[in-house]
Amino acid sequence: MTGENFAATGQLLGTVVAVQANFYRVHLDQEDEEMREMREMREMREQEPPLPHPPYPLLLLCTRRTRLKKIGQQVMVGDRVVVEEPDWAGGRGAIADVLPRQSELDRPAIANVNQILLVFAVADPPLEPYQLSRFLIKAESTGLDVLLCLNKSDLISPQEQQQVSDRLLGWGYEPIFLSVKDDINTDQAAKYLSNKITVIAGPSGVGKSSLINTLIDANLRVGEVSGKLARGRHTTRHIELFELPNGGMLADTPGFNQPDMDCLPEELIHYFPEARKRLAVASCRFSDCLHRDEPECVVRGDWERYEHYLEFLDDAIARQTQLHQQADPESTMKLKSKGKGQSQYEPKLESKKYRRISRKTQLQDLQELYRDEE
Repeated sequence: MTGENFAATGQLLGTVVAVQANFYRVHLDQEDEEMREMREMREMREQEPPLPHPPYPLLLLCTRRTRLKKIGQQVMVGDRVVVEEPDWAGGRGAIADVLPRQSELDRPAIANVNQILLVFAVADPPLEPYQLSRFLIKAESTGLDVLLCLNKSDLISPQEQQQVSDRLLGWGYEPIFLSVKDDINTDQAAKYLSNKITVIAGPSGVGKSSLINTLIDANLRVGEVSGKLARGRHTTRHIELFELPNGGMLADTPGFNQPDMDCLPEELIHYFPEARKRLAVASCRFSDCLHRDEPECVVRGDWERYEHYLEFLDDAIARQTQLHQQADPESTMKLKSKGKGQSQYEPKLESKKYRRISRKTQLQDLQELYRDEE
């Protein structure tokens, strides 16, 4: 809460840190000395009852005003909200208004995020370039800053670490190598999170929950890595914001293995930093170039992730085609899964045309035939 807002409105402001059914946990802004003096002057001037002293509780369990429900105002984790009618003894209140959002993500559903902390492991499970690239593209598509941390760096040699670093620098990223187990560079990662709302993401089993435990001294459940699949079990069930010791908040998100490629095909290339670098100094011959086999394309070439781009482009085109087909009920094509993550479009069969006639219908037809002959 800023002193200016508090002095001007006298409202209780806070941040939604968790959503549970129809209830919202709101972390109220703390007052500094200047804000406290302005509040007390306003209370004396307007003859309002003072807030409790010693300091009121920072966490309230709130409901949403009916007015917000009627106008369709959704309340998300990360929202800045105005709280009314606080019940200090019971730790409850009511959300009266939602302040304008600076940013908004739909998966996960969270507002006012400043950056994404992408966590992968360099070993156990091994680092998979294709999977990492897919997560990076999804993170880039949000338009937020992306911070890449590689955990379990104690399991590889300094030479291997340098090779991974050089490779990712070619992608356009400067990773932070850390080890939660041996407490290596966790303080360096913490500096980037100060006074920001950060979403932490990445595949299961890479140490996200352990890293959060270290950064906020929390007690999240941590699942062991499955020996068969070299993947971790999903241990996060819901979105929640955790307060950091040096200011800012960190959001853990439910684990997922492969983010959807739900961007437009023509936008995809801009989510590759190495491709953006090429487009910054030259342009393709065609404005709608998809950088596959078009002539005079400045992007197509010998950069490492170009093959990833082509695969993601096929996914993005297939998704767009599917959306168009769903929007067109007269479509004669359908998307059919072929296994192993592959799919292709096939002609639709005409409804009921090739369906076997039931015995009951056959018997009825025979009875009609006999009656006609008689």
